[in-house]
Amino acid sequence: MSDRKNIFVIGLDEANLPTLRAVPDAQRYDFHPLLTIEELQHGEVSVAELFDKAQAALDAFEGSIDAIVGYWDFPVSTLVPMLSERYGTRSTGLESVVKCEHKYWSRLEQQKVVDEHPRFGRVDLEADDPRPPEGVRFPMWLKPALSYSSELAFGVKDQQEFREAVDEIRKGVARVGRPFEYILDRLDLPDEMAGVGGQVCLAEEALSGIQVAVEGYVHNGDVTVYGVLDSINYPDSSSFLRHQYPSALPEPVVRRLHDVSERVMRQIGMDAATFSIEYFYDPRTDAINLLEINPRHSQSHAELFEYVDGVPNHHCMLALALDEDPALPHRAGPYEVAAKWYYRWFADGAAHQVPTPEDIARIEREIPGVRVDVVPDEGQRLSETPHQDSYSYELAHIFTGGNSEKELREKYDRCVAALGLAFDETTPGGRDQKNV
Repeated sequence: MSDRKNIFVIGLDEANLPTLRAVPDAQRYDFHPLLTIEELQHGEVSVAELFDKAQAALDAFEGSIDAIVGYWDFPVSTLVPMLSERYGTRSTGLESVVKCEHKYWSRLEQQKVVDEHPRFGRVDLEADDPRPPEGVRFPMWLKPALSYSSELAFGVKDQQEFREAVDEIRKGVARVGRPFEYILDRLDLPDEMAGVGGQVCLAEEALSGIQVAVEGYVHNGDVTVYGVLDSINYPDSSSFLRHQYPSALPEPVVRRLHDVSERVMRQIGMDAATFSIEYFYDPRTDAINLLEINPRHSQSHAELFEYVDGVPNHHCMLALALDEDPALPHRAGPYEVAAKWYYRWFADGAAHQVPTPEDIARIEREIPGVRVDVVPDEGQRLSETPHQDSYSYELAHIFTGGNSEKELREKYDRCVAALGLAFDETTPGGRDQKNV
């Protein structure tokens, strides 16, 4: 009998294939794509149609179906347990995923076991004159119960900005909220979620301090945190500049992050799955506040764990799905620190001089310990690239490994210069080509 395992990856993309193949024992795995990113994330998706399409592909497969996995948000996160239940593969239950994905339900679960969260409440999108929930103060964030990559998330500091944000959320909430209701209909919801639905808006008091991400998994009921990363924003912006691993926070703070994460994930009821939780830590007050829970590991951190610990965090996802040991090695990689940089622009424009795959391969050869993914295609307007936040456009993702933060910065600066990206920026006086 062959020891090879057929692993179906929902939304398998070229950027993650090399890191999937870098996990221990990868020679035993055959990775099969199941549904495309375009099918999963472009336009308003139909979960029922995606489920039927995935089922048809799996039914037509002649070999064994050993694991079904994914590392993207909704609908991938919900399709994994649905398909796993259908084909008898290992996964957490659908309800535990939805308790993480639905931001309002997630807050209700968090407040049962921890105090480390902001004041929050629902916003009535149907009201003629919408108002903040009682007890939630400005400045605050408005966001749909479910969204992609901070899409339709708005920071507001007064009632005028609040109304404008509500108007924008009203226009776009159905794109993800309506298909999410198909998932909610499959669950036996508690009384506190009766009538809430998927097209709901959440208001939360704004948090300040150092943003951090906690990565972990639940295996046979035991919660394990395997990494804490710092998330650094652009100056005076809510947009990420980089994620850096490992965190530079003091060890007592890291231990508290472990403790809060473990209590929350036990309450959520997840098992046989990875998670990523985002927090704020305010060094002035020593306060920790939970921002959101993702019911999957962060695929964008895979290279960082490979650089520092020697194995991409994809290993945990794959091992859990195969009921094998999900533990990662510790600090067995070639570098002491690593970062994922978000090379952004804060105005719209059409991309030009976009590097070819050969250009990128040359940059990666010339600068050791880097990997580059360019976002726009030649001639594409930045506003037409998918899954951008509300305030900026991603030009490239640049991964760097080094033995100091100074080395990470130097490698990033060299990559930016080598890319040579340019675009036509629309200005009141006409169109000007800019190098960025």
